Amino acid sequence: MLAEQRWDDVAGAGMLHHVLSSRKDAMAAYWNALFGGMLIGAAAMLLLLANGRVAGISGIAGCLLAGQRIVGNGAFVVGLLFGPLVFAAFSGSLPVMTVSTPWPLVLLAGLLVGLGTRMGSGCTSGHGIVGLARFSRRSIAATAMFLAGGLFTASLLELMR
Repeated sequence: MLAEQRWDDVAGAGMLHHVLSSRKDAMAAYWNALFGGMLIGAAAMLLLLANGRVAGISGIAGCLLAGQRIVGNGAFVVGLLFGPLVFAAFSGSLPVMTVSTPWPLVLLAGLLVGLGTRMGSGCTSGHGIVGLARFSRRSIAATAMFLAGGLFTASLLELMR
């Protein structure tokens, strides 16, 4: 009986080791996203503390196109554009991305996102990152609508398959 109990303990330990090692492997896929999210949060906090401005991409791009605060807004946009090159410098390669959707549909989607950004008085980055951290009621409502709209769209597309 004692020998059987020891065998069960060893088998259980092997199973536990397998579960833990598979969790480590599964978690490896999320480290880049976690680190990237931390960098976005730190950059948004730094911009808010240093300049008193919210790091909403639509607001920054809109001000840049309107010719307002060209140096600061331009630096922010240039940082966004060159971010993948910084990623490549640290990881050794650019992220792999394929777009299988036809380009006219991608452009239409971009225009609709821009329209929604104007209607919602900001984008997901401004409302979802900075607005929620400030407990802004408008940002809480906007982020809830973003999530509900995404959930509805994903569910509708899944039903259409």
